[in-house]
Amino acid sequence: MSPLSHEQFMRLFLQSEREILRYVMAIVPNVADARDILQETALSLWKAIDQYDPERPFIPWASRFALNQARMFLRAEGRRKRFIREDLVTMLEARRIEIAPQLDARREHLRECLDQLPADQQSLVRGYYFDDETVPAIAERLSRTVEAVYKSLQRIRHVLEACIGRKERLSAAGSRS
Repeated sequence: MSPLSHEQFMRLFLQSEREILRYVMAIVPNVADARDILQETALSLWKAIDQYDPERPFIPWASRFALNQARMFLRAEGRRKRFIREDLVTMLEARRIEIAPQLDARREHLRECLDQLPADQQSLVRGYYFDDETVPAIAERLSRTVEAVYKSLQRIRHVLEACIGRKERLSAAGSRS
């Protein structure tokens, strides 16, 4: 097992950052606190990068660090009872591990479906979901109304949902034969 370079680590972390943040927010729903926990997670990951096996998925490995950081945060801040019970945190972690293969498959299907969208729709999705651009900013950039942008996003979500569903059915049918 060869250690990751700094560049490889940064690439993996940046590709996974949103998903790790969503995971942390399931435990600590305050965005500012979750972002602080994500930063602490990044530091912990950086210090332990020589323990990472590049043959294994990065997100589950990183999520364990995020879980530990979230638990430390909850204990330190005395917020465990206010936000979430420890047994529920454990249950969420077990469920995430259980459904990880299905989520990975859906994520791959989503990537494929996004690639099939026309360039203007890809740009709209990228701006809203990946670049955190607001709908009013997108509307201004595209010279469209806010309502038109919301409607376009809604239609694109339906197209992506249908595409992912088709790919899942094809995968399921292929695995049965």
